[in-house]
Amino acid sequence: MSTKNFKVESKTPFSESLIWQLNREFYEDRGHDAWSEDIVPHHLTSNSKVGKTYAELIFAFLKDLKLKQSSAELVYILELGAGHGRLAFHILKHLEILIGSTNVKLPKYCYVLSDVVEDNLSFFHNHPQFQNYYEEGILDLAYFDAVGSNELHLRYANKTISPKSLKQPILAIANYFFDSIPNDLYFIADKSISTCSVSIDSKIDPAGMTAESLLKNIKMTYHKEQMVKSQYKDPVLNEMLEEYRHSVTNTFLFFPAKSIKCLDNIKSLSNAGLVLLTMDKGFHELRNMSDKKEPDIIIHGSFSLWVNYHALSTFCKNQGGTTLFPSYSNFHLEIACLLFLPEGETYLQTDAAYQQFVNNFGPDDFNSIKKIAYFNVSRLKLQELIALFRLSAYDSTIFIKLLPRLKQLAKVMTTEEQERLLQTMHKIWDMYFYIDEPFDLAYELGGIFFDLGHYNEALAYFEYSVELFGNKADNYYNRALCYYQLREDKQFYTTLAEGKKVFPDFSLFENLHTLKMN
Repeated sequence: MSTKNFKVESKTPFSESLIWQLNREFYEDRGHDAWSEDIVPHHLTSNSKVGKTYAELIFAFLKDLKLKQSSAELVYILELGAGHGRLAFHILKHLEILIGSTNVKLPKYCYVLSDVVEDNLSFFHNHPQFQNYYEEGILDLAYFDAVGSNELHLRYANKTISPKSLKQPILAIANYFFDSIPNDLYFIADKSISTCSVSIDSKIDPAGMTAESLLKNIKMTYHKEQMVKSQYKDPVLNEMLEEYRHSVTNTFLFFPAKSIKCLDNIKSLSNAGLVLLTMDKGFHELRNMSDKKEPDIIIHGSFSLWVNYHALSTFCKNQGGTTLFPSYSNFHLEIACLLFLPEGETYLQTDAAYQQFVNNFGPDDFNSIKKIAYFNVSRLKLQELIALFRLSAYDSTIFIKLLPRLKQLAKVMTTEEQERLLQTMHKIWDMYFYIDEPFDLAYELGGIFFDLGHYNEALAYFEYSVELFGNKADNYYNRALCYYQLREDKQFYTTLAEGKKVFPDFSLFENLHTLKMN
């Protein structure tokens, strides 16, 4: 018995397909809930280790600018599609530490959170953990469309950056960004290029469906048609595509024409050039470009594709730029630095930082170690957990993942181990950025501090929990116990009375009446 399919889209060039609009609508519909509800995975891309890696590269680039005695004007750091803002927070925190570690006066910078989703921009604007950065002038936010925008209006500073208005190079961060904007698609075999179109059917009636629901139910069919004329107005793009005709075979090839247009738009803002820091799944070596099958659309609320970093690298070199890619194989992701700058090879601090923090050991390597730790968690000792937290740059998500094992080990610890754990937990909290996730990290930290007999610290974390999640019965209970241990009678009775008033049915409050105060 055949199953009826509903036609969603007839044959359309891949880069113009409805799927790209559905992707955008998904993020507009969901806003930052796409991440807080864990619909779109984000830990691999936005953890503290990744933030520290970007911060090290930015720090090195600022040192290069200082050595070159460049303009004293601000260096703008533009994050494309900032989404939940967690990556920006990690970068700013680590960059702040690095800047504070040197007595060299480096160029000042302003980090710009950009997005096309107004809900995300509002989230950034109102987030309490960003307010100090706004007030210090090192953070701003702007609407920026990857292809359609050719200027930046900074909303906090109320300033517009128009083409050729910057004298410093602009630095752009494209973190898991190019995998979600339109690509052209070609099929190359026997030195012949075919353009690829797509038609879309749905397993269920698409009428009235949300973008998220429709993406889950679509079936895509690819159509090939031999290319008979040049595809682009820009001869550089035609030359790049023509090179693939002779260098790859039997393959579907993503060609990032719109990503290149995006880079051109950003580069046009500055008279001094562009530096691109980017991370994504993809390939930068030509040998990885052949024998690619029909694109597999990976759905996670939205969808993403692999990135043709080889084409972005070629474009950069054609512009007289310099590219930094890993010299060793990657298992999970690519991290690249593209310098659209004259004499890019003379930015030695940037090159050295790339070799140390990406090529020698970077987030891709750490992800492999993280997987080993998760698989062997029941055998890890406290010292090994702390070492992993340190290696992660005190990432809160990894801490949460390993928390059950930590609680087991916390029952029997030496005094020295306790001290190291306490230090570690403070640092974990310092690197935590709240995006409305349901897990109450502050409450969990407070519980461990209480169990270790550090009642003032426990109180502080229970109060952080109230700030983020509001009052809960067990939080009143735990705060009262802290006051009891600290022999603060008035606070004990006040907290108990408030708790009973708000949560009269919470039976554990009765246990507190049996405690004797001094």
